[in-house]
Amino acid sequence: MAVPKRRMSRSNTRHRRANWKAVPVDLVPIQIGSMTYRVPRRLVRAVQLGHIDPSSLR
Repeated sequence: MAVPKRRMSRSNTRHRRANWKAVPVDLVPIQIGSMTYRVPRRLVRAVQLGHIDPSSLR
């Protein structure tokens, strides 16, 4: 992990923190039986294999 070699000013610290942005999760519609669910892209395979119940993701 990078460690700063000298003290960073308060202004620079706050400016750097202000650039962090949260990105909403990308939901993908998948169909199981006659129902259509919207699940996160990284969980699609687990839901298709039956490891995760899609109704519990709401």
